[in-house]
Amino acid sequence: MNSTSTTHIGALIPVRLASERLSGKALREICGRPALYHLLDRVCASRHLQPNRVIVCTTVDESDDLLVTAVEDYGCATFRGSRDDLIKRLHDAIESYQFDAVIQVDGDDILCDPFYMDATMDLLIGDRSLDIVTCQGLPLGVASKSFTASAMRRVYQHYRTQQNDTGFSYFFTRTGLCNVGVIRPFSSDHVLDEARLTLDYEEDLAVFRKILEALYVPGTIPAGLADVVRFLRSQPAIMSLNQSLDDEYWERTRKKAQLEFVDPAGEVKRIT
Repeated sequence: MNSTSTTHIGALIPVRLASERLSGKALREICGRPALYHLLDRVCASRHLQPNRVIVCTTVDESDDLLVTAVEDYGCATFRGSRDDLIKRLHDAIESYQFDAVIQVDGDDILCDPFYMDATMDLLIGDRSLDIVTCQGLPLGVASKSFTASAMRRVYQHYRTQQNDTGFSYFFTRTGLCNVGVIRPFSSDHVLDEARLTLDYEEDLAVFRKILEALYVPGTIPAGLADVVRFLRSQPAIMSLNQSLDDEYWERTRKKAQLEFVDPAGEVKRIT
C-alpha cells in the first residue's frame, strides 16, 4: 500500500446518541447546526476523502435512527453495528465498504483537524512497515489516527473484551500487534496542553459554542488548528469552563478500559 491511487481510503467516525454524560450530544445545536455537522465539515475537508467515503459508525439501537437521518441529510454515509463492541463495529464497517485504509476520528472531537488527518494517512501509505499512525502532543480532541484494514483484521482476531467503546484504540497501540507510527505537532501554534476539546459534558458544549461562534463561517473551509489555538490563548476564561473535567475524564477512562487480548503465542493478556 504505497499510493492514494491504488488505495481505497475511507473515514470511520463512531457516534451514538445514548450517553451517560451528555445524551444526544452529536445532535446538540452549535451555530444553528448539529454538533456533528461541524465535525463532518472537517473530515470532508481531508484531501483523501469524499463525503460518500466518510462513514458515521453508529448502532442498531432505535435511539440512533435520528442520527442516521441527520448524517444522510448532510450527505455522508452510515454503518450500523454493535452498541458496545466498537472493535466489531469498525471491523464490520471496513469490510462492508471494502476500505484498504481508514482515517479514524472520534465523534466527540468536533474540531478534529484535517491537516493531521492527512498527515497520519500520508505517513501510513508512504511507509509500508506501519499498521497505524497516531498523533501525540496535540490538544485533547483534535488528533486523529489512520490504520490499515489488515491491522483492523489482526486486532479483530486477537481482542477478547467485547465492551470496548472506551479505550478501543489501545488494541492497536499497546498490544504489540501493530507497528505504530507517530505524528507530532508541526508547529508550536498547534500546541495548547490546557485545552480540552472533546464533547462529553455540558461545559464542553459551552466551550465549543464559544469557539465556533467566533470562528465558524458557513460555506468556507473550517478554521484550522492554529486559529483555534490562537483564539483560546486570547480567551483563557473560555478554556477554564471545562478544564476541571480532565481528572474525571481520565479516571473514567482508566476504570472502563479494562481490556484483554490474546497474544500471538495464545496467551490471554490485559492491556496496561
